[in-house]
Amino acid sequence: MSIDTAPAATVRAPRAMTGWRLVFDLFKLRIGIAIGATALAGVAIAPGAIDAWRVIAVVLAVTLASAAAGAFNQYVERDLDRSMRRTRNRAFATGRLTAGPVWPLTIGAVFFAGVGLAWLAANPMAALHTALGAFTYGVVYTVWLKRRTAWNIVIGGAAGSFAVLAGAAAVDGGVPDATTIAFAVVLFLWTPPHFWSLAIAYRDDYAAARVPMLPVVVGDAAAARAVFVGAAMLVAASIVPAFLGLSWLYAAAAVGGGALLMLRTAQLALEPTRARALASFHASLIQLSLLIVAAGIEPLLRA
Repeated sequence: MSIDTAPAATVRAPRAMTGWRLVFDLFKLRIGIAIGATALAGVAIAPGAIDAWRVIAVVLAVTLASAAAGAFNQYVERDLDRSMRRTRNRAFATGRLTAGPVWPLTIGAVFFAGVGLAWLAANPMAALHTALGAFTYGVVYTVWLKRRTAWNIVIGGAAGSFAVLAGAAAVDGGVPDATTIAFAVVLFLWTPPHFWSLAIAYRDDYAAARVPMLPVVVGDAAAARAVFVGAAMLVAASIVPAFLGLSWLYAAAAVGGGALLMLRTAQLALEPTRARALASFHASLIQLSLLIVAAGIEPLLRA
C-alpha cells in the first residue's frame, strides 16, 4: 500500500525541522499510521478475537515496519527527491540529514523491531506479513520497479494488502478466510487509481526526475482513463466483503465512498486537469478511510 497524503501545491524553501517533526517526516508516519489502521481493520474482520494488548502491539508493529520502509524510500530516492517540487524539501534531499551507513542500520533496526514485535505479540505468520509489506514497498517498489516500469505502483500496491493479512493473521494465525482475502484485494486495487491521480497532478515532476509513472509514459488523458477503470474495479471489489459477512455499515461505506470516487474519476477522465486529478486523489483517500473505519467497527456490531 503506497499512500501519499501530502501533495505540495507550491515550492517552499527548506524548513529547519528538528525533533519529532523531523522524525515524523523522515519515517513517513502519516502513511505509517494509515497502514497501522489498515492492519487494525484486518484484526477486526478476521474471525475470532485476541487480547487488546496484542491488537495494539500488532498495529504498532505494522506501523514500525511501514515507517522503516518509508525512511528507506527517502534514503534511496534522495536523488529523485531533489528533482521534484513535491519532495525536494525532504531531509536527505536538502542535506538536513546526511546519507551514510548509520541510516541503513537505523532503518533496519526499526524494521526488525516491528517484525519482532509482531512475532512476539502474535505469531510467525503475522510477522511474515508485516515483513512482506515493508519489503514490497521498500525494495520491490522503491528499488526494483519505480525507475524501470510504469507498472511500478500496480505491483507495489501489494504492500497495503499485507497489512490487512498481518492483522488477520494475528487473530487466526493461519490461512486467511474469504472476507480477509477480499479486503486485501481491495487494498491492492486501491493504490493504482490513488497514486496515478497524484502522478497526473505532478506529471512534470516525475518527467523531470525520469520516473516512468503512467502519465509520463502514456500522457494525462490515457492515464486518467486508466484511473477511471481502476476505480471501477476497486469499487466493485470493495462491495464483495459485504456479501461475505460484513455488516450493513460496511456496505453503506463501500457504496457511498465508491459513488464519490466514481464521480471524481469520471470527471478526471473527461477533463484530465491538475485540479481534477487532485480531487480524484482526495476522493480515494475518503473512500479508503470510510472502508477502514467501517471494517474497524465490525466487532462492535457483532457483539
